[in-house]
Amino acid sequence: MQQNNGLDKSQMISFAVLCLVLFGFMFYFQNKQSKEEEVKAQQQKTEQARNPVKPTQASNINPNVTPSAIQTAHLSNKELNIEFAGLGGQVSKVELAEYKAYDHKTDKADLPLLLITKNNSDYGFQFKDKTGKVINTKDLVFAPAVNGNAVTMTADYNGAVIQFVYTLLDKYRLDFKVRTQGLAKVTADTKADFIWNYNVRNLEKGRAQEQSHSEFSYAFNNYKDYDYDGRTTMEEEKETLNWIGVKQQFFTSVIEAKSGFTQSKGNQENIEEGEYLKKLNYEGFVQMTGNELNQDFTWYFMPLDLPLLKSYDKNFDEILPLGWSFIGWMNRGFFIPIYNFIASWGVTAGWAIFLLTILVKLILSPIMYKQHKLSAMMRVIRPEIDEVNAKLKDADPMKKQQATMEVYRKAGVNQMAGCLPALVQIPIFYALFRFFPNFIDLRGQGFWFAKDLTAYDDLIKLPFKIPFLGDHLSVFAIACTIVILIYTIMTSGNMQQPQQEGMPNMKVLMYIFPITFLFFLNTSASGLSWYYFVSNAINILIILVIKYIILDEKKIHAQIQANKEKPKAEGKFQKRMREMMEKAQEQQKYQEQKKKK
Repeated sequence: MQQNNGLDKSQMISFAVLCLVLFGFMFYFQNKQSKEEEVKAQQQKTEQARNPVKPTQASNINPNVTPSAIQTAHLSNKELNIEFAGLGGQVSKVELAEYKAYDHKTDKADLPLLLITKNNSDYGFQFKDKTGKVINTKDLVFAPAVNGNAVTMTADYNGAVIQFVYTLLDKYRLDFKVRTQGLAKVTADTKADFIWNYNVRNLEKGRAQEQSHSEFSYAFNNYKDYDYDGRTTMEEEKETLNWIGVKQQFFTSVIEAKSGFTQSKGNQENIEEGEYLKKLNYEGFVQMTGNELNQDFTWYFMPLDLPLLKSYDKNFDEILPLGWSFIGWMNRGFFIPIYNFIASWGVTAGWAIFLLTILVKLILSPIMYKQHKLSAMMRVIRPEIDEVNAKLKDADPMKKQQATMEVYRKAGVNQMAGCLPALVQIPIFYALFRFFPNFIDLRGQGFWFAKDLTAYDDLIKLPFKIPFLGDHLSVFAIACTIVILIYTIMTSGNMQQPQQEGMPNMKVLMYIFPITFLFFLNTSASGLSWYYFVSNAINILIILVIKYIILDEKKIHAQIQANKEKPKAEGKFQKRMREMMEKAQEQQKYQEQKKKK
């Protein structure tokens, strides 16, 4: 089953993780194939799937079928417009009437939002007749009959009648019943192979971001368990799937089998250019009773709106990738409700994010106060640290480190307290990384020069591509990088650790971090960049207020002197660190004596 003040060890770890994630994403989204090859491959797939004169199953089953003999039918309500094709009796077009898709030519979201069109999806039930010939319903020709909000598709194969009955319901649902008569005379199979091929259409502005969110999703164990798979292959041969879906960034196509799919497997591959993002192929079995195929299904063509997904009570809310465990809880229990509450005041999305940022900073302000107080204390005792280093400049690094820790201990300075802000900010960063590109209420919401806060802004368009950046520069990302750089410069002076031989220059690494953010944010949701711009601007204000108004270094110096007079009980962590250093020293002395002998 399928992210300050100073730079301490914890922050170094978070920096390394961020870099690894960043470069992993950048390499993952590099172009692998030319546009011409993808267009050619897509054309070949379309021709093979739909051209009745090709040597496919359809031509073998009914060679007299002509395109004019294939009929279509339509059903619609306020949510869905659906077309059914006579060839295969399957859904051939799905439009979500209340949403629009992004048009790369006009740079606007003004196209009909079509999940299925132009043969990007085909499905059917496959079995063998008694001669061993493979039959797939997607190759049969069905005759449609519309009755109100239902359409019945009927096909005949060697005297066996196959019917697909579709009924359009509310809440983005399409009831799908399969009924057969006389199929037992044609086949001896006890189960049918359901095969579904789906090419994900590009509906959003950020291609790489949407592609990374396109994957299989499915539930099993009577809807209790959920899993997803964005890898090359998907195998769930031991589980009975209650439903299988193809998830996109903000929308999903799901088919639910009332009796479940067994022996499920699938594969997927990225399409680097063109109209489609990813090819997904799924295969699973459904049971036949008395060699007849009578099963009930439901199609869902729906937006990934959290209240809507929860209303089905089928574990659909897990499709929305808001993060695992505590991360997902933060988004579901805090960020989404708070954002909705602020938005209910009538403010625009950008200003709602602004107010949300201020609220988060207020909640974290006690932690930031402690962090900056620690920095001030370390700045006050810096002369003593320099004095220790001067006295022990020729001593071994281990002894020097022990003496430095003793100064901190007597002054009552807990160095580990600086780790807390970094540890708190990592899950918040990852939660927001999941929140902004997946929260459908932000989709299409503009702010200043950003036309969609769930995608990057490209006010600065380049006539060429820059490796890892693309053909644009995001203004929000640049602004965020500049503010982080200013914050880094303001806080880098708080680093108290003296530079030792063989150790990297920590300040240089700190300056690299904002530049890394530019590469990371340039193709990310502009809402995320706006949030971190406001967040770091507030950090700068907080530093100035704490430094010049709240904290008094004379009082801090007096507090440190008072701490020195008090007897200090050695903490567990300090004791463990001292014992480790003493052991390391003994080992070092032993090795030196061994070399002398």
